[in-house]
Amino acid sequence: MALLAAKPPMGWNAWNYFGPGKINETVVRETADAMVEQGFRDAGYVYVSVDDCWMAVERDANGDLQADPVKFPSGMKALGDYIHERGLKFGLYAGAGVLTYANRAGSYGYERQDARKFAEWGVDLLKYDFGYVAPGTNAPELFRRMGQALRESGREILFSGCLGRTSVTEWMRSTGASMWRLSGDITDQWSSIVNVAKNAMTVAPFSGPGGWNDPDMMVIGLDGEGWASGVGWMKEEDVCKGCTDNEYSAHFSLWCMLAAPLLMGHDVRKTRPELAAILQNAELIAINQDELGIQGYTLPPMSNGDTILAKPLKNGDIAFCLLNEGDFPKKMILSWQYCGWEMTDRVRLRDVVNHTDMGEYVHGMYAFVEPHSARVFRATRL
Repeated sequence: MALLAAKPPMGWNAWNYFGPGKINETVVRETADAMVEQGFRDAGYVYVSVDDCWMAVERDANGDLQADPVKFPSGMKALGDYIHERGLKFGLYAGAGVLTYANRAGSYGYERQDARKFAEWGVDLLKYDFGYVAPGTNAPELFRRMGQALRESGREILFSGCLGRTSVTEWMRSTGASMWRLSGDITDQWSSIVNVAKNAMTVAPFSGPGGWNDPDMMVIGLDGEGWASGVGWMKEEDVCKGCTDNEYSAHFSLWCMLAAPLLMGHDVRKTRPELAAILQNAELIAINQDELGIQGYTLPPMSNGDTILAKPLKNGDIAFCLLNEGDFPKKMILSWQYCGWEMTDRVRLRDVVNHTDMGEYVHGMYAFVEPHSARVFRATRL
């Protein structure tokens, strides 16, 4: 039987932009249409996921979860059908507690019943958050219960565990999860992107085909708007101003190098051409989706504070990422001596961010990296 997530899942999730208050079936349907029309589906982004607040506060008379009648008057089965008709996959959210974090009905004690309902609706991915649970609750047990329920539901449903800590790498795969969140929610600012990425770098060995470390959904294209920018819950003076396109490009480069699930979080209907070029970079996506499935790992720094990642690829190439998280341009040294290659090996380099052949090198190379930026090179040993 083929792995359900042999490669990092790709798609879109509503939360980072729409949060708890602005999501509805019209937004989701228009987003699905936009993903097709703007080329995102063909680039590999296939999951369309609705996060918290799709469900009513209470269950129906049969004890089933039910859609919020105002936000989703057509129901979730109709929404799933609409998404599937466009060659996309349907993702949904649930919580392991009595209530979700937004105080909607949780799945505690209803795991099998809810899993059968998700299958009936045609759900392809379930993001399972922790939610409000009793103190001292055994978190692994709650996730195992839903994982088992999904396996018995009669439909293949990708299980995405969301507990937001790196310790889940020790047990989340055993629940049947195909991806697992490693940290709290990302926000639309450079410092958050870097912190979340560096957190993921600490647990690289736990990721691979069938089970992926999930730094979080991307904030590329929020541009200081939406929930993950702080709109609606931060003080006005604290709301994130958004990132530069260089920072968004580095964000995408890092997620691709980390073999992270690529889940867009912006309003796809309003995607700027510059951001579409970042998110649809086929050379970076190929690195992310490489069949070997190795998460990029950090190399020993050649100078103080350098962050360099190496990601071996199935055809024998190695992808390298040079990250400059600082505020000034930096000259960084790229060397392949720590990757099993010899310093004297002749290597051809390609800049996959800018789609430029860099020529052939021996011993390594110096690369200038702009502030708050990343450069990614695909290296081929000759």
